[in-house]
Amino acid sequence: MASTPREEPDKEGVEFIHEEDGSITARDRETGVASFGDTKSEALRMLAEALELHEGGGEPVTDEDLREMGLDPDDEGDEELPGFMR
Repeated sequence: MASTPREEPDKEGVEFIHEEDGSITARDRETGVASFGDTKSEALRMLAEALELHEGGGEPVTDEDLREMGLDPDDEGDEELPGFMR
């Protein structure tokens, strides 16, 4: 079970959660966006990237990106979507 600091009324800032596996989760209090790393510094860097993407930053994934990851961009998959995605 993760330990979290006491919830404070101020919704700004970052909350650090020390996970059982030794990793540290950094969570933006305003948006609820979270990311993790092995250190607070790494968790903050990952959170900054997650926040940028959350706010519409970053680049869209291209077919070439998918191919580089070993995925076929034309494969629509045969699996049925989970209920929450229908």
